[in-house]
Amino acid sequence: QVQLVESGGGLVQPGGSLRLSCAASEIIFSIYHMDWYRQVPGKQRELVARITSGGITNYADSVKGRFTISRDAPKNTVYLQMNSLKPEDTAVYYCGATYYTGRYPSYWGQGTQVTVSS
Repeated sequence: QVQLVESGGGLVQPGGSLRLSCAASEIIFSIYHMDWYRQVPGKQRELVARITSGGITNYADSVKGRFTISRDAPKNTVYLQMNSLKPEDTAVYYCGATYYTGRYPSYWGQGTQVTVSS
């Protein structure tokens, strides 16, 4: 059974860092793109970062140069390293698994809250 479980969220001051983790059971990275989305109340969920099945990374313009997505295949885990955090990064962050021929995730995690505030 596919399961995505995020962890690592919390409260951090502006300029600080956090690393989110997504433990992905029953997901084969070679046929799934792994995504990090975020959502704030009243807004659509937005794609923040993707690592494709082939290992290519893509980022939203708002996080380029600050966030890094990576994966550890033996651990079946995907990470989002977030540096130089800003208050506007505050959101619930979701891990998603998108089949390599699809556009949107077939599977979602439960989300983890990230709050950037002094």
